[in-house]
Amino acid sequence: MPAPALDSHTHLDIAVGGEDRLPTDAEVDAEVAAAAAVGIPRLVQVGVDVASSRWSAALAARHPSVLAAVALHPNEAGAGAATPEALAEIDRLAAQPRVRAVGETGLDRFRTGSEGWAAQEESFRAHIGIAKRHGIALVIHDRDAHAEVLRVLDDEGLPEHTVFHCFSGDAAFARQCLDRGAVLSFAGTLTFGNAGYLREAAAIAPVDQLLVETDSPFLTPVPHRGRPNASRLVPHTVRALAEVTGTDLEQLCTTLTATAERVFGPWQY
Repeated sequence: MPAPALDSHTHLDIAVGGEDRLPTDAEVDAEVAAAAAVGIPRLVQVGVDVASSRWSAALAARHPSVLAAVALHPNEAGAGAATPEALAEIDRLAAQPRVRAVGETGLDRFRTGSEGWAAQEESFRAHIGIAKRHGIALVIHDRDAHAEVLRVLDDEGLPEHTVFHCFSGDAAFARQCLDRGAVLSFAGTLTFGNAGYLREAAAIAPVDQLLVETDSPFLTPVPHRGRPNASRLVPHTVRALAEVTGTDLEQLCTTLTATAERVFGPWQY
């Protein structure tokens, strides 16, 4: 990269460790260093349940390149995980100084059946309240639930900083989100051949309402699609976003970093 950029959403616990084990500190440090070596010195590590949220907060507390987001994923909530005790723990973690977002939270109508939708929505509303109470960003997971997500946000009111993680809508939905002041974060899906609708959505957004992410180990950008994703691969998405928006690459990197620090606060003091 001609200037530093960032990965606004990664799951290092899964990407470096796996589904059955947590990575060692040395393994995580090596992955963070690999990202920094290609111009990605800032990462946001995202929790999806109580255990991964605790791990995310602990990593951010020890690592100057990492900030954390904590939450119960909507599919976890739909399966009954958003108990009062679990939400209280997310609230407690959200008070830590290097936890800068509540997320990923939201609604998922793809993996959770209708029997879990009410629990998802109740959890989403609780997470919005936690983000507002602590004055930190809200990171939204929205899958096949565009209208429902906007309905809940309009009911509750958006926190000052709201990010649509792995934005998946078209230009019309992007306009609705942008008009509410939200930031759209694009993942490697932006580079997929069948994702013209995403490129159209990105093209209408003010550059200072855009972020980039990996969602690693998922959604690997072209030309590495089919392999596990990693923060060191986010430059492919940054370059695609520069092309789509017609923005000079160095200027885009600078703007992405400024937007990230506006949304999440500074990585280092």
